[in-house]
Amino acid sequence: MTRLLFWIALIVLIVMAVRSKLRAMAAPKPGAGPDTRPGPHQRGADGPVEAMACCAHCGVYFPASEAVRADGLDYCSPAHVRLPPK
Repeated sequence: MTRLLFWIALIVLIVMAVRSKLRAMAAPKPGAGPDTRPGPHQRGADGPVEAMACCAHCGVYFPASEAVRADGLDYCSPAHVRLPPK
């Protein structure tokens, strides 16, 4: 009889632990809204958030502040300005 009670208690504890873990995973984190990404005026984990630009020649994305602009297009380097856009 004690073996039966032991196994029942063990199963109940396991079920409770699994339910608790699932409930903790499903619960929303404090301060987490529908969109928690930092905006342009906020600071991200590695620094201020900056707009990205795409090179007209190779398609690589890079910070817009580093863009080389020519003929209304953004390029990642002066060498790509001399090459034709895709």
